[in-house]
Amino acid sequence: MDSSARRQLEVYLDRLRFQRRVSAHTSDAYARDLQQLVDFCAERDISAWVALQSADLRDHVAHRHRNGLGSRSLQRALSAIRGFLDFLIRQGELEHNPAAGLRAPKAPKTLPKLLDVDQMIGLLEAPVDDVLELRDVAMWELLYSSGLRLTELTSLDLVDLDLPGGSLLVRQGKGRKSRHIPVGKFASKALERWLLVRKQIIATAEPALFLSRRGDRIAQRTVQARLERWQKKQGIPEHLHPHVLRHSFASHLLESSGDLRAVQELLGHANLSTTQVYTHLDFQRLASVYDRTHPRARASKKSKHYPE
Repeated sequence: MDSSARRQLEVYLDRLRFQRRVSAHTSDAYARDLQQLVDFCAERDISAWVALQSADLRDHVAHRHRNGLGSRSLQRALSAIRGFLDFLIRQGELEHNPAAGLRAPKAPKTLPKLLDVDQMIGLLEAPVDDVLELRDVAMWELLYSSGLRLTELTSLDLVDLDLPGGSLLVRQGKGRKSRHIPVGKFASKALERWLLVRKQIIATAEPALFLSRRGDRIAQRTVQARLERWQKKQGIPEHLHPHVLRHSFASHLLESSGDLRAVQELLGHANLSTTQVYTHLDFQRLASVYDRTHPRARASKKSKHYPE
């Protein structure tokens, strides 16, 4: 790409960061995706954005798909490309968007992994050995109690927590939507224990609820690493990601209440269809119980009354 084309891309990325104020995670992902497009154009000797055609973009998406990029990541990449080319149209640099009609391959529908209730209790009630493990258990309790996303957990400040009222305010939800959600009694007790020792890590006015060992806001990667460490310590063979605790919260709550709308609100889902995946999980569990226990479902056992 020529210098003018690269400048246009830099202007667009700056606009995302400083005017539209998208999250750092999103802006970094868009920057990586658009750099991939720049590299592709360089290989094709495409020096200006006006020369980019729909056929080129189809080849680009197909190439990334062959190299192992999943459907969701391809959808994000196409969103980044469409957004950038729409920006060029508004700037008068392009007349139409060659990415407008492109679609990524559909992702196969997979059900989220989760822990059963006994596994969750074992994870949360294991004894702790130090201050950092007190912090960790408070995080696991809160993820499971309130169904938080990882980014929401690490963005929490002390002022967002209302322990007497048994609630917290999520200010940095997906789509920058805030919501109030309840905090269960076990999570509240774990948070009380953490707050009593939190001052041992830092004495300054750091606003973050959860701190690293250095005394600053805990990073998402640190939370992931600590959960993996805790999982191995408790002898749980499955790899655990913090999102598994959120999925377990949603599935267990829906199983107990049957209230899909309430689960949607607590999770902060914009669309009910996103929450409905947990109804499939619940049905899958019920179907498994049925297959194991119903006399007419146990196909492996031959009927004594009816001949073949």
